[in-house]
Amino acid sequence: MTARKSNTLRSAGVLVVCGLLAALVVAAASFPAAAIAGLAAKAGSEEWEELPSELITQTSPQVSRVYASDGKTQIAVMYDEFRSNVPLAKVSQNMQDAIVAAEDHKFYEHNGVDVKGVARAFVNNNQGGGRQGASTLTMQYVRMAQAYSATDPQEVVNATKDTASRKLSEMKYAIQVEKELTKQQILERYLNMAPFGNGAYGINAAAQVYFSKTPADLTVAEAALLAGMVKAPTAFDPTTKTGYPQALARRDYIIDNMLSLGQITADEATAAKKVKLGRTTKRPSSGCVNVAKNQWGFFCDYFYRWWLGQAEFGDTSYDRERMLKSGGYRIVTTLDVDAQADARKEITARTSDKNPNALMLAAVEPGTGAVRALAANRKYKIDDADNPSNPLSSNPALAKQGVRATYPNTTNPIITGSADLSGYQAGSVFKMFTMVAALENGMGLDTTINSPARYTSQYRDSSSSSCGGYWCPSNASASEAGNFNMWTAFGKSVNTYFVPLQERVGAASVVDVAQRFGITFRNSDDANMAKNSANDWGAFTLGVSASTPLDIANAYATLAADGRYCTPTPIASITNADGAAVDAGKAKCTQATSAAVARKALDAARCPVGDQAQLGTCAGSTAPQVRSVVGHPVFGKTGTTDRDKTAALVVGTRSLVVAGYLANPDWANHTDRMSHDIVNPAVYRTLADYMEGKPVEEFPTP
Repeated sequence: MTARKSNTLRSAGVLVVCGLLAALVVAAASFPAAAIAGLAAKAGSEEWEELPSELITQTSPQVSRVYASDGKTQIAVMYDEFRSNVPLAKVSQNMQDAIVAAEDHKFYEHNGVDVKGVARAFVNNNQGGGRQGASTLTMQYVRMAQAYSATDPQEVVNATKDTASRKLSEMKYAIQVEKELTKQQILERYLNMAPFGNGAYGINAAAQVYFSKTPADLTVAEAALLAGMVKAPTAFDPTTKTGYPQALARRDYIIDNMLSLGQITADEATAAKKVKLGRTTKRPSSGCVNVAKNQWGFFCDYFYRWWLGQAEFGDTSYDRERMLKSGGYRIVTTLDVDAQADARKEITARTSDKNPNALMLAAVEPGTGAVRALAANRKYKIDDADNPSNPLSSNPALAKQGVRATYPNTTNPIITGSADLSGYQAGSVFKMFTMVAALENGMGLDTTINSPARYTSQYRDSSSSSCGGYWCPSNASASEAGNFNMWTAFGKSVNTYFVPLQERVGAASVVDVAQRFGITFRNSDDANMAKNSANDWGAFTLGVSASTPLDIANAYATLAADGRYCTPTPIASITNADGAAVDAGKAKCTQATSAAVARKALDAARCPVGDQAQLGTCAGSTAPQVRSVVGHPVFGKTGTTDRDKTAALVVGTRSLVVAGYLANPDWANHTDRMSHDIVNPAVYRTLADYMEGKPVEEFPTP
């Protein structure tokens, strides 16, 4: 509609409503049931007919609820307005009666407009009396529906401002609504849309916020209080000093109305008035910093970031956030609350939340990409330098050194990474990618290489530690020298075996395998090397590229899934406010390598963790206790970086893969030495806790 036409209709509306109401004054005494349409004809039918009558509505914003994998344990709620629609059948009769007693005594008698009420209000308002609105419940519903369906702020103003033309428009809409909906449907929509103050929208939220109960259980006193708040939620707020007496007076007024309308007995009215008003409210807080249990915060954040990246929910991250916080979704995630509790327990047993070094665990289910746990020795909580527990508050010099201080509280995705947090060097866990590349190139697990204590590679190196201008890595121990094959070299993590093995297949092939297995180069230098100089990346096999525990857990899960890589996902299912399934969140799976290669690589990967290979002999391990503690066939790998800046372990069964890093997420140039005595037991005991009581499953024979 053009601005000119809108103004014309508005002016015409004022004239029409004046004529209409004048007719109502006369008509109300002689024929109170006269149809509004007939009166409109006397006052100006042309202008009346030009007013729209088909009410276009949108669903009011609904709370989205996030659950764990059991579909019962609520992790978090997401909302802009705290509201969840409920059918009228689940609203107590007390509440249905109270809202009628408060707002519209003739609700079940009129056809959308209370003729006498409109006439009375018109006369009163034009004689200088206190303002009367005479809006029926149906008209009030129309007003709220128009406001929620508005597409810009001006439309909201037009739908709610107190003008004659707006009132006339509401009347016509209300008449049409009454033709299309039953009284019960109108009442249901009204109760689900109405504001009740203190962040509660709709009767379901109001019952929870004020009384911690469902709408079906509201008493007469409770229903009367809530019904009284709709008119002016702030003025009649019982939790404030000024609102309390007004809320009490209005509640009792509505109880009297319920009595006069025959909705309750005199004894019920007396008893209801004796009920003391509560002064407190209880509303679930929105977002991941307000999860039901803090240990779920990092998983909630992972889900939230996942949602913001899904084009299905909007063109921009802003649109997607609004969709999440207003769409009324029921989201069942992949979080296993028992696995999460186990991970947090094992972490807490080994380090403090105040330790600047982060012990971070991620658990993934092979073949599905389902992320089962994300835990760290951190509280998922917003922190800043003014917090006394934050080290920057007492040592500003740390900030100048690049320390961000994510301890003891943080909302940074330290376990899963982001564009701003690339991850950590994880060391020898990357040797698996070299082994897969070699197997894909036709080499066997029995490929033997004479591995010296120090190896001069073909990769150029201009540093002072080079050997004649070439990179020359050594092993962790001088005793790790001799002839090795893939079983024995992987078991003992022999650097001088995997560097020449990488030379044979080409570093670019190894980088390619890592990418197929889900390694993301978030660091710009890593991304540049992978894209432009992959064949020169000699140290790649030793794990110098930044990664996260989730990256490595999912990469190793690919082996347990016979080479099938699935993108990690926090989603089990999503349904919208209407209960329809939303086709989003399913892991995208590809065959990253053949099942034959995956099974061979996994066979060698049994060696580092104290298990036995099916086709060869291990002859050594770097984490020998894992197999006996877990009590199931296992595979995995340890990882250590230069000067022990990171210690890592990844361990898996056919059911679950757990990866853990001990690293400093704030300061890349720290001088601490990370200990496998901390990270290793946290990882394998988390897996052992998860596998307890589950049937033993052997890995497929290579």
